[in-house]
Amino acid sequence: MLLFTGALFLLGGSAIPPGGLSSQVHSLTRPIEFDFGTWTLDAVFSKISDWGLSLQHFISPESQSHLVLVYLDQVRLVQSLNAEILALYSNPSIEDANTASQGLRVELEAAEKKLSELAPLAEAILQAQLTAILGDAGLDVLGQVLPPSLFQFNDIPQSLIVSPRTEIKKILEISLTDGMSADEMEQIEGGIFTELDVAALIVPIGGIGIYPTMVMQTTDIVWLLEVITHEWTHNFLTLHPLGINYNTNSELRTINETTASLVGKELGLMILEKYYPEYVPQEVQVGEVEPANADLEPTAETEKFDFQAEMRITRIEVDRLLAEGEVEAAEAYMEARRQFFWENGYAIRKLNQAYFAFYGAYNDDSGGGAAGVDPVGPAVVAFRAQFESVADFLSAISWVDSFDELLGLMEE
Repeated sequence: MLLFTGALFLLGGSAIPPGGLSSQVHSLTRPIEFDFGTWTLDAVFSKISDWGLSLQHFISPESQSHLVLVYLDQVRLVQSLNAEILALYSNPSIEDANTASQGLRVELEAAEKKLSELAPLAEAILQAQLTAILGDAGLDVLGQVLPPSLFQFNDIPQSLIVSPRTEIKKILEISLTDGMSADEMEQIEGGIFTELDVAALIVPIGGIGIYPTMVMQTTDIVWLLEVITHEWTHNFLTLHPLGINYNTNSELRTINETTASLVGKELGLMILEKYYPEYVPQEVQVGEVEPANADLEPTAETEKFDFQAEMRITRIEVDRLLAEGEVEAAEAYMEARRQFFWENGYAIRKLNQAYFAFYGAYNDDSGGGAAGVDPVGPAVVAFRAQFESVADFLSAISWVDSFDELLGLMEE
């Protein structure tokens, strides 16, 4: 991180490297970019090693599901111990936090070791459960799922999203190493804004659809199953025109992400119903979103606050201001709305053009949310409604290579 901070101080107007925006941003982020090549080789080697064990085949289906839940409990324990240790180091009344935390650190080391031992088996079980559900859904070919379900738990890189200030459009996405502090993220985003006059935002993500898929550790079985299915869907689409053209334009990216979100939720629920029935959630009312700011106690007002509707209002007004060339007014409005969200229990670190460029692509919510009035997501949702099975839907939409083609298919 010091390398990046130093680069910002040394970078002047005449010092910006020649070339397009991409090379200019990479010149600032290269020291902290995630190394996918090394990670993929390590993950493939790990999967090959795990295949030699295949211990999950020697325990009953019920025991397999129980083991996955034990793994999630172990993740919860590790997170809890880390939080306790951090609290000791943050407490100004404790003079020697190193000594005070010694017992906890020993316990944490043992817990992390057990977690690393459980992870490969939990991954193998979840891969097998997803494969079985894909077969049940008709997404296999002669009994084989293509591509095979493979993922690995990992600390997920954070994504740097870059958008022009004059419009909401993702023009660049770079994966950065995880673990950056809020202050470090602010330095990166602020440096790009100041030197290159574009909006930037570093966002957390739950998974990456490389192969094997990378999935964040979590304690939430519902969320986990949606993510591994979501990312498998991206792997599937990569073998077809829709996935191949992911980065062609914002419309195709939205079609990709909305498709993966729909399939992830649908197949994730199927896995829950078959293997974890006690965790099948009750129906959530439309517009009901969990407050992101855990420090604020819910009140009668925050419980009624419709996050998706308010975010949709925000996106529509920002689009209007930008269309009229009122860039600074749009940015001031977004900051005012960010504070409004905070007051209603939703913590958003930064609300700018890059925020909408990223979150607006996930447009399977009927309220619109960060997508505003973008018609692409609703079109994908409507197209899904034309098919009885998720397999038929995925087979049809995977061959789409433009929004116009999707609209044409909907009229047939």
